[in-house]
Amino acid sequence: MASAFRLRLLPLVTIAAMTLFGACVTTVTYQTVVDVQPTNDLPNPYQSIAPWGNLPEGRKWGALNGVAIDNDGESVWVADRCSANPDIPAGASPFQYDSCAGSSLPPVLKFDSSGNLLKSFGAGMFIFPHKMYVDRDGNVWVVDMRGANERELKKNPEAGGKGHTVVKFSPEGKVLLTLGRAGVAGNPPDALTEPCSVVVAANGDIFITEGHSGQGEKATPDTVARISRFTKDGRFIRSFGRWGSGPVEFRTPHDIAMDSQGRLFVADRGNMRIQILDQDGAFIAEWKQFGRPSGMTLRNDKIYVADSESNGVAPHPGWKRGIRIGSLKDGKVLYRIPDPLEMKGTSAAEGVAVDAKGNLYGGEVGPRQLVKHIRGGR
Repeated sequence: MASAFRLRLLPLVTIAAMTLFGACVTTVTYQTVVDVQPTNDLPNPYQSIAPWGNLPEGRKWGALNGVAIDNDGESVWVADRCSANPDIPAGASPFQYDSCAGSSLPPVLKFDSSGNLLKSFGAGMFIFPHKMYVDRDGNVWVVDMRGANERELKKNPEAGGKGHTVVKFSPEGKVLLTLGRAGVAGNPPDALTEPCSVVVAANGDIFITEGHSGQGEKATPDTVARISRFTKDGRFIRSFGRWGSGPVEFRTPHDIAMDSQGRLFVADRGNMRIQILDQDGAFIAEWKQFGRPSGMTLRNDKIYVADSESNGVAPHPGWKRGIRIGSLKDGKVLYRIPDPLEMKGTSAAEGVAVDAKGNLYGGEVGPRQLVKHIRGGR
């Protein structure tokens, strides 16, 4: 009787095992989307609070595009540029003048979901905090995009030994790893050049995008535009990519993210596209339906893309700024949170993060503020 029962059970077990195996190996096949009309007229199911986050008394937001969600799914990490910088020459763009040079303020901040400040650290360590990332172990990565400029060095000579680095912190603020040579632009393994963003794979390998100047008018074919890969302990593996507009070429790889299968999504801002690559740098697809991407994050089969430049500081005819949200499976754009010309009180984010409830947080460089976008209402 027992043998007969086992024989009847065997086909069911086999079918279940095959089904489970099939589910495990199924992957999304990403297709290139380049012939698109502007994705502007889309629903906006979010209510926005701007500014959001309770700073200590007397402190103002500096420019910020480094935003990430803690592994608890609700706390918010932010890296800002040490409050607004008052020393902006008349007629100059304020973006490059917001920095932490000479500041004693901690640029790395953690807030709870109600906007209360929980902790802060990193004072005196950075010049130009750019993107940030929280890995699977809860460690906080901060990218210091550039070194001190001539004006900053004249005022604060000690700022010369900072910048062009990626720093890994424990959740408590202890430095665990530093990649790049502080204050020096160069090539791996010894140095980094204008690191923009970082992401960490399941096996601990580290991917850093480099080359913030690629979309500039003075950029040339020898302008740095690449992704550099390191082991989890910081050993250099290889770099791939170059300046240009073809496959695995970049004009400012401004942000990077990774899907559940380990594929890389690169916000190739100057080329107005997202490139999808494998971890060895092989081209998979490109998406142009999300505008001019400055920031990007993936969560629960959705992709969230911050477009801070279309119809603004850089040309992209017909496109409007804002945060575009789409399906990660087929790339279809579903929603757009508008920019300040269309929705009073907020502006186009350059950094974006989404919590476990689907609420968005936008880090804004222009008006220098953090904004919370609540799905479905307050």
